[in-house]
Amino acid sequence: MASSDLEQLCSHINEKIGNIKKTLSLRNCGQEPTLKTVLNKIGDEIIVINELLNKLELEIQYQEQTNNSLKELCESLEEDYKDVEHLKENIPSHLPQVTVTQSWYMKSRLTYDQINDVIKEINKAVISKYKILHQPKKSMNSVTRNLYHRFIDEETKDTKGRYFIVEADIKEFTTLKADKKFHVLLNILRHCRRLSEVRGGGLTRYVIT
Repeated sequence: MASSDLEQLCSHINEKIGNIKKTLSLRNCGQEPTLKTVLNKIGDEIIVINELLNKLELEIQYQEQTNNSLKELCESLEEDYKDVEHLKENIPSHLPQVTVTQSWYMKSRLTYDQINDVIKEINKAVISKYKILHQPKKSMNSVTRNLYHRFIDEETKDTKGRYFIVEADIKEFTTLKADKKFHVLLNILRHCRRLSEVRGGGLTRYVIT
């Protein structure tokens, strides 16, 4: 989520809190029939604020995870670049030095861009999934309710308290294709310890670490 979206969400929460403060001044008059509607509205506002706070907390957590992932990935790529420089300086003279060096550098550069895009899409899928899991059931339509039950069925004792997605979530919430290149990039993320796998019931769960 962009900073402007977070600011808008915070502004919305502050507006709701302001409304509650204004209406709470009438709580002592709550027994009057004409004010019961106001008090009911207070209850509704409190529920909305609670949901918004949960959403905000989830968004911030995943933004922090994404930032940490990118930081560690950059550090890993810097180490790779140092290795490439070492190879360049120590490569035998009879080998095509320029070609080999450019191939290694372009491979690292291309991988970084692709991983960056995949991380963003995985982040989008995780946020979309857990928005639904935190959504009040009464507000769900039939499609959302079916997704909710699928999410619950996919949980295991090994994923309890952890955030994870499956390939179906990638297809549902992102534009990524679960092809060979996608799985290669997932392997890189596992190598960087940003993902781990939990298998069971014919399903592979990609756990955020």
